[in-house]
Amino acid sequence: MGKLSVNLCGIDLDNPVIPASGTFGFGYEFAQYYDINVLGTFSFKGTTLEPRFGNPTPRIAECKAGLINAVGLQNPGIDKVISEELPKLKKVFNKPVMANVGGFSVSDYVTVCKKLDAEEQVGWLEVNISCPNVHAGGVNFGSDPKGAYEVISAVKKEVSKPVIAKLTPNVTDIASIAKACEDAGADGVSLINTLLGMRINLRNRKPVIANTMGGYSGPALFPVAVRMVYQVAKAVNIPVIGLGGIETAEDVLEMMMAGATAVEVGSANLVDPYACKNIIENLPKAMEKYGIENLKDIIGGVK
Repeated sequence: MGKLSVNLCGIDLDNPVIPASGTFGFGYEFAQYYDINVLGTFSFKGTTLEPRFGNPTPRIAECKAGLINAVGLQNPGIDKVISEELPKLKKVFNKPVMANVGGFSVSDYVTVCKKLDAEEQVGWLEVNISCPNVHAGGVNFGSDPKGAYEVISAVKKEVSKPVIAKLTPNVTDIASIAKACEDAGADGVSLINTLLGMRINLRNRKPVIANTMGGYSGPALFPVAVRMVYQVAKAVNIPVIGLGGIETAEDVLEMMMAGATAVEVGSANLVDPYACKNIIENLPKAMEKYGIENLKDIIGGVK
């Protein structure tokens, strides 16, 4: 059987498959379906400084090849995540977990990351710089290199664990954003987050989503994600996590050939709770089909 293990920012993973933040809760919800320790790791629900109820409903709109969501970072806040969610997780998951962090100011990010950095269960800090900067008119931190650099450099000064910058695809040049994160000290980058999308109800002529627009995810994004991962992997010398529309073991191989060290699976978890488990189980067969003995050998291996 082929070797599935990879190393992500100095931490070994049994395989490169990681459920994406916002699609896997805090892990224990999925542990009722299968042993989640089969995963490489997972990125838990985006956590902010204060509790957030999220955006008004409806928050989700189905599309032909994916879905649009505007959940709005609903979460109980960092203190309850540490006091309530992580102890529940520890009972069902014995590997380092990836902590996804959201913020609306640089100080938000720093405070939350410092608290999570002190938690033994946390292996990586995935800093979602797709959040709006309330001090800059709501523009996303990750929309320009300067904003991305500011957040990542501030966090890196205060933490010891690997920092992974999660990038938005809603930019002209994603490679320049990734390079700014690398220059700021990021240990890795993950991409892509959702594209901005919208649906309209033909009967009432109003947006389907109460928030008007939301994040579009699903299999339709896969070619865009592969392209952006390829571009970023060529531009930086730090590990890249590829995500966006991954549904199969073959998708994992393609994303890794584009330059990803590991992958995150998002919307597929919402369709089938066993999605990641099935992908992992199918990886050896896919590797054999394409003559791959060791997954590490195909990272960035597109000719």
